[in-house]
Amino acid sequence: MKPKHPKKLRITEKDFLLANRRAAREEDIALHGRPTSFRKALHKSKKIYDRKKFKKLI
Repeated sequence: MKPKHPKKLRITEKDFLLANRRAAREEDIALHGRPTSFRKALHKSKKIYDRKKFKKLI
């Protein structure tokens, strides 16, 4: 038995944000020919022991 009223498609805030991000990404690719990344290098914590850094100092 079919329901009298079919479910209406609701666009949530999450769907809206995802669609906007996807559109912005497609626009960047169209402008630059490749995806652009916002973060070039990751932040490195000073607390982590780094053998290469100590080799440069010596």
